[in-house]
Amino acid sequence: MKKVHYGWMILILCFIALLSVQGVRLSVGAFLQPWENEFETTRGATSLIATLSLVVFGLSQPILGRLVDRYGVRIILSYSALLVGVSTLLTFFVTSFWQIIVLYGLVSAIGFGGASNVAASVAVTQWFQKRRGLAMGMITAGMSAGQLVVVPLCLFLIEWFNWQLAVLVMGSFLILIVFPLLIMFLRTSPTELGEAPYGGRSGKEASRGIDIKDETKEKESAEGERQPKLLFILKSRLFWLLATPFFICGYTTTGLIDTHLIPMSHHHGFTTEVTGLAVSLLAAFNMIGTLSSGQIADHFSNRKFLAILYFLRGLTILLLLVTDQWLLLFIFAIMFGLVDFATVAPTTMLASVFFKNHSVGFVFGLLSLGHQVGSALGAYIPGLFFDLTGGYAVSLVSAIVLLMLAAGLNLLLPETNAMDIHQGPQAEQA
Repeated sequence: MKKVHYGWMILILCFIALLSVQGVRLSVGAFLQPWENEFETTRGATSLIATLSLVVFGLSQPILGRLVDRYGVRIILSYSALLVGVSTLLTFFVTSFWQIIVLYGLVSAIGFGGASNVAASVAVTQWFQKRRGLAMGMITAGMSAGQLVVVPLCLFLIEWFNWQLAVLVMGSFLILIVFPLLIMFLRTSPTELGEAPYGGRSGKEASRGIDIKDETKEKESAEGERQPKLLFILKSRLFWLLATPFFICGYTTTGLIDTHLIPMSHHHGFTTEVTGLAVSLLAAFNMIGTLSSGQIADHFSNRKFLAILYFLRGLTILLLLVTDQWLLLFIFAIMFGLVDFATVAPTTMLASVFFKNHSVGFVFGLLSLGHQVGSALGAYIPGLFFDLTGGYAVSLVSAIVLLMLAAGLNLLLPETNAMDIHQGPQAEQA
């Protein structure tokens, strides 16, 4: 009987980690209204928690990426999950609103950054030489799966019991189940088990005892010689034509919809059961859209693909302006899910072409930072507008306008197949 490669176990563990940890992060929308009632505060104040968390999450990514290189995926991913579990569990005992801000907005946010697709992607890179695209897709889908499983679970626990039980269950699960699984069975590299990566030609690489840290240092040294200056990137027209729509992407997805869809649904009078099903539909079709996006991006104009995605996202948000029936809410969830994370693949592919002669990772980091800033503003501003206007109409209309702008900006990008890929820096000034 053929032995199952341990890389698939690594993939399962990373999937579980992202599902549980990022599921906790995405469930914040379920707690906004209960926290408002518990601590007698405003929607803008509770939205600020999500905003702070997203800012810390974004700023922590480069630092935690370095720590993954130094200490390995097993340590960073495991203890990040534990940190989120402990801080979530401690939320059960809070007596003041500022304690929620510290525990969720600061402490948990650091754990969210450590147990993200950055660490999981490093594990996939080390363990898979073949089927790497499939493995990466499954890792990304793990975040959507967290929205599919954890968010509805929190909704129902809050509805049937209270928000304190919800955080108790989530925190206990991370501490007692997820952390022990990761710390006992996760491995950073196949060399730790004397194996070759999945699809490797032989076990020679393992027998040589490759030092992952040394390889990383050599790679960083090579890339450091050609890493562009920040000023050079910021002067690039192509960078801003990519970064501005990606900022709007964060504003309208992680910020507006992921944070406010649940309280928005309750504001429209929908029950917890209807809201939970809508969130599940969005997450399920988000997984489909994410997995399909990479395939489409390989065979279609990426600038046109992005323009279509942003345009369709704007049309779907129109449904929320007239949503007074559960069927319209479900249609929105399905359509928005298909175009939610789907923008990531074509955006990164375009960046890898436009900046191919430079440190693409550095450019990815800047794009990701812009996305997180947009997410933070998208979480806070709609809450502020809700307090001022008593609804979400202003926020939804502004999101639609921004998405149409994003679609137009992507059409200003040059076709990658029309570019001279040997021009390098000259292409960036196009």
